[in-house]
Amino acid sequence: MNIAGLTLPDIAGLLVGTFLTLCVFSYLLGDNALFRLATHIFIGVASAYVAVTAWFNVIWPKLILPVLNWETGSISILNYLIPLLLSILLLFKLVPRLSTLGSPVMAYLVGIGAATAIGGGVMGTLFPQVAATINLFDSDSAGGGIFWLLIIESSFILVGTLSALIYFHFGARSPHGGPPQRAIWIDGISNIGKYFIAVTFGALFAGVLTAALTALVERWNFILSFILSFFSWLI
Repeated sequence: MNIAGLTLPDIAGLLVGTFLTLCVFSYLLGDNALFRLATHIFIGVASAYVAVTAWFNVIWPKLILPVLNWETGSISILNYLIPLLLSILLLFKLVPRLSTLGSPVMAYLVGIGAATAIGGGVMGTLFPQVAATINLFDSDSAGGGIFWLLIIESSFILVGTLSALIYFHFGARSPHGGPPQRAIWIDGISNIGKYFIAVTFGALFAGVLTAALTALVERWNFILSFILSFFSWLI
């Protein structure tokens, strides 16, 4: 980092970035005003960025501008007026007395979001996972290799997949009026799936920890490089 070749706005950006980084690191000493300042700035900037992006990339070009430029014979204006009306009704959620007007729109959004999440989970995760597990037993699709080793590896993955799915089976019966109990074979398989899930969460946690340590090293390297370059520029 060579400060001598930077412009005044670049130097100001480096100073602000260094200050905010130190504010975040100050949380190591406990919750304080500097850390809250950094979080408030981050939330404010992120909210403003989302609002500006939504306005210039979605609301204005795809909703308001087509309505203003609508002419007879073009695409039905209802394609634009209905989303505009729903957006206006959603704003009534900000007013407690009129919030019921926005409830149908909110219910519509929640329904669409739930349907998208379920469809994405089934079509984007469950079915591909089933197909990938089946393809493991195909030596051509798996890329060849030693046959018996391929079978062992594929069987291990198959057991892990099925046991993890069965772990989330919560159906139970109440024998003779007693407490609800799952079938014995479901309990046995779900115990196996519990270990696979634990290993998965451990691997995910290790990945998150590695990413956090990488970010920490990068930030400390940024601060040290800036301080050394700043003092060398002064000298």
